Amino acid sequence: MNSTINREILISVDHVSRYYGGDCAVDDVSFTVHRGEVLGFLGPNGAGKSTTMQMICGVLSPSAGQITVAGHDLIDSPRAAKQHIGFLPERPPLYQDLNVDEYLCYAARLRGIKKSELKDAVTYSKQRCGLDETGKRLIKNLSKGYQQRVGIAQAIIHSPAVVIMDEPTSGLDPNQILEIRELISELGNDHSVILSTHILPEVQSVCDRVLIIHQGRLVLDESLDKLQQDDQIRPLKIALRQPPPLEVLGEIEGVVNIEQTGNHHFKIHCQSGISTINRITKLAVESEWELYEIIPEQDSLEETFVQLTRGEISE
Repeated sequence: MNSTINREILISVDHVSRYYGGDCAVDDVSFTVHRGEVLGFLGPNGAGKSTTMQMICGVLSPSAGQITVAGHDLIDSPRAAKQHIGFLPERPPLYQDLNVDEYLCYAARLRGIKKSELKDAVTYSKQRCGLDETGKRLIKNLSKGYQQRVGIAQAIIHSPAVVIMDEPTSGLDPNQILEIRELISELGNDHSVILSTHILPEVQSVCDRVLIIHQGRLVLDESLDKLQQDDQIRPLKIALRQPPPLEVLGEIEGVVNIEQTGNHHFKIHCQSGISTINRITKLAVESEWELYEIIPEQDSLEETFVQLTRGEISE
């Protein structure tokens, strides 16, 4: 994750809405993406996430508002704006009967790369995506993970300022997922990346900032660091061999709510911070509850996502 972000704005979405007849799919959404930033874009199914990404890519026109890419208006100067965008859809647009070099050459020509620069562009994209040894292999003979790498290579072959990825690890095995996440983090050093995914740990592992869209409206725009630092209610899992009544646990200072999840297991919602955990462990020792498991749940993004999309907390 990038700790220092150049504040140059590469994408600006300004009060953008999109209607399908009388239905509003995206409602007055505004945000910016900076150079070197990896942005996680989240939302439940039907929230307007895909529509927003298609508008940023220039596939759909907004019904209202303005989108600029590297200073170019997508409506007034679409060709100039799209030169700065690389896109990896959920299903990469691969030609299975071509080898990797043939496919990347074709993608480069589509992007208007000059013949004299073609070889260097293909070599660069293969090196960035770990495809140096696969140039002569047919795409249909590659693993799913390497096919994803080829999809990413076509998205960056013209060295765009912004790379947009839709579910880049969908259908991959755990090792392939880790490899693609590492590649996304590396791309964030030279490009701005918008990552659309349903996998929340993926956002936490590679992104600097997260957007959550719900029912067409932007309900969260926050850095991951800020989300993790916020003083909120956090869940804590504990296991006691000699548990007391629930009321006793509920009376511990800092405990907001408690539920029993098994004969000896409990989920405690408590104020964030180490002090509540210390009080629970100290009392467990003094009262001989035989505490043998205590697990603070750090997935605050998941809690925030669920609460926002269920309307449990305000925007």
